[in-house]
Amino acid sequence: MAPIPGSGLAKGQAVTLRTMTRKTVTEQYPDVQPGLPPRTRGVIGLFEENCTVCMLCARECPDWCIYIDSHKETVPAATPGGRERSRNVLDRFAIDFSLCMYCGICIEVCPFDALFWSPEFEYAETDIRDLTHERDTLREWMWTVPAPPALDPGAEEPKELAAARKTADKLAARQETERQETARQEAEGREAEGREPTGPETEAPGTDRPETDRREGRE
Repeated sequence: MAPIPGSGLAKGQAVTLRTMTRKTVTEQYPDVQPGLPPRTRGVIGLFEENCTVCMLCARECPDWCIYIDSHKETVPAATPGGRERSRNVLDRFAIDFSLCMYCGICIEVCPFDALFWSPEFEYAETDIRDLTHERDTLREWMWTVPAPPALDPGAEEPKELAAARKTADKLAARQETERQETARQEAEGREAEGREPTGPETEAPGTDRPETDRREGRE
């Protein structure tokens, strides 16, 4: 069947009329911040306390946009006669977001949870060289990372939480035992003070009393 002449124009006008009668959905940015999905890939935040300078993120980055500098420090032995140990100390952690393609590989391969996605997106610069952000800025973005979603109520408890709870229970039990022991010792001390020997009851067994006491007893 041949199309009716002008049907395409009629359909286009119908779409235009439907759109004209709808309420606008334009968001007045920047006066109104947009509602971003929780898994938005904005920028990468750094939790540097967890970073061990293992260099996995820099080696696996396809764009080589992560720059890390570090040095080694000697840690004294924890016990007398023990061996000194060396550890890496982070000096610089920077990401060039003009090269980053937001693939998330660095976040996935980090074994110590030092990198996270942040929904922050307002980091435009007038100079492309200013898009290399150092660890101070990455740490500030860390505090904008949303909390992880809640676990399934029927899911198994993570091993980390179980171990932490077990340690806390042991500590609480030890503190309670020490508190009860202290209370028992204090009670025994007060009881001993109340039983101080006084009067005739203090005489040792077999001790002879004076003759007058013996006669009074017979009477």
